[in-house]
Order: sequence, then C-alpha cells, then structure tokens
Amino acid sequence: MSVTIARESPTRPDLALLFARHTADMHADTPPESIHMMDAGALDVAEVFFYVLRIEGAPVCMGAFKRFEPGHAEVKSMHVLHEYRGKGLSRQMLDHLLTAARAEGIMRLSLETGSQDMFRPARLLYERAGFVECAPFGTYVLDPNSIFMTRTLA
Repeated sequence: MSVTIARESPTRPDLALLFARHTADMHADTPPESIHMMDAGALDVAEVFFYVLRIEGAPVCMGAFKRFEPGHAEVKSMHVLHEYRGKGLSRQMLDHLLTAARAEGIMRLSLETGSQDMFRPARLLYERAGFVECAPFGTYVLDPNSIFMTRTLA
C-alpha cells in the first residue's frame, strides 16, 4: 500500500470530498458560532501549510498549520475520511505536521477542537502527542463548545 503525505493546494478539485465531509462533521454537533474551520480558499494563503495524505494516490486525510505569530502556529483542518479511520492515519498526519512546523521554525503549536463527545478521539490523539489544555489563544475567546490545547516543539 502506497502512502504519501505532501504539501498541496487545498483548492485541488480531488479534495472536494475531504472538505465536504469535514464541513458536515463540523456542522453535525457544533453551533455555527463555535465552528472555526477554514474553507479551501481561506487555507490557500502563504501562512498556511496544507498537507494531504494519499493512499494509492487517493486523498484520504488532510491537515494543516497556520502561522499566526512568529514562532506560533495553529493546527487546522485535520480530517480523515470515515472509512479510513482507526488505521493510524491521523497520527501519521499529526506527526508530519509537527515535523513540518519545526522545519518552519515554529516553536509552539496550538489548536482548538470541540468539547462534544464526537471530538473525544481527536482530543485523545492530541493528548497522546503531548498537547495539553490551555487558555484561548490568538483571537479565540472562551467557548463551552471549544477546548484549546498547545505544545512546545523541541
């Protein structure tokens, strides 16, 4: 099985399913005012490093980080297609993001994720990767639907 992770443009047409499923998941259990996802166009900017994991050439997972201040970036748009979950692909993507962020001089990586039960697997993934809960960062404010996490990159 050929697995690749590469930096790509988020506006590629073959990524439409990933974005559609990500959007549907975010809207399934989160009030609109608490959804902080970025669409493909918003991710297609210089300060965003967007990656796609492909299996046999098919896009099955995406992830990104967005630099928002010197040395500090935010994890964005982590999503694995449902039929590929449970295979360690999220961890592969997260590890890739950590390595890529270090290479870009990022010293702290933070994220916002949901507090609802459907986001529990994501929170566990981030905890296992060394992220800890923190106060809101950047332009975020306290929100009962959000959990904020961060980790220092060595």
